[in-house]
Amino acid sequence: MYRKNKIAVIIPAYNEEKLISKTITTIPDFVDQIIVVDDNSNDNTFKLVRSLQKKYSKKVFLIKHDKNLGVGGAIKTGYKKSLELKMDITVVMAGDAQMDPNEVNKLLDPIIEKKADYTKGNRLTHKDKMKMPKSRAFGNGMLTFLTKISSGYWNIIDPQNGYTAISKNALESIDIDGVYSGYGYPNDLLIKLNLARLKVADVEMPPIYGTEKSGIKVGRYSLRLTGLLIKGFFKRIWREYGGVNFHPLFLFYLIGLILFPLGLIFGVFVLYYRITTGDYSTGTVILTALFLIMGLQSLIFAMLFDMESNKKLFGED
Repeated sequence: MYRKNKIAVIIPAYNEEKLISKTITTIPDFVDQIIVVDDNSNDNTFKLVRSLQKKYSKKVFLIKHDKNLGVGGAIKTGYKKSLELKMDITVVMAGDAQMDPNEVNKLLDPIIEKKADYTKGNRLTHKDKMKMPKSRAFGNGMLTFLTKISSGYWNIIDPQNGYTAISKNALESIDIDGVYSGYGYPNDLLIKLNLARLKVADVEMPPIYGTEKSGIKVGRYSLRLTGLLIKGFFKRIWREYGGVNFHPLFLFYLIGLILFPLGLIFGVFVLYYRITTGDYSTGTVILTALFLIMGLQSLIFAMLFDMESNKKLFGED
């Protein structure tokens, strides 16, 4: 136990034979249960964890999927097992030793002190952030901005960080089965946490990179995640600000999302005719500028309203 709370650690594992043993054996002693979910690995991951079970007795639970469900699917299985075991706080750690077990208390303390319902690692503000590969840092920065808009958690950074902790109450408040099963699960989970009006806090942590290899196919992943964030954004905005819960924010977003794209389209046509014919309509130029300005202003106002509305969900680390 840690500060009178029962702690579980979920380790989603897919072909992690090289580092799974190191991950498990370095987990702090105060952790009550280690839940390893083998996502249908085709290497020796399952055998290695099974051998470790003998040493750790009933502390290590090993679950094997009959088919690969994705990292999010493995974590969802772990979450359900944690609820079954009545754990107070559930931590997620990767099976590739990329997350420092000595940092886990930093995730637990804000939840125990009621400052947050869900905590997540943040590598992008740490002093060692330059150790992160530039391509990952750039992509993470873009995803941070998109996830802020989609989830409503304008304070979060590094949304792809899978080193997280969540309270039992928060887990019971969300639809676990509805969370995305692929690599975009942390982004989708943030949207669902917001819909449940739960507090989220970032916890600064150092980036760690070793011999592990990412299974993410960047192109396909980016397209799927962008679609996931767009869908989640519209769902959240409608649920929180549309219908019977009508808020001016909804109107501002609606106006902005109509006028700004129209302004961009008009602008392309004006530029095309200016280049090809040397002619353009003054009225069309004015209308284009009007659409762009009004659309951009509406989007900015909507974002400001959204930030203010969600301030109370900004947890403290």
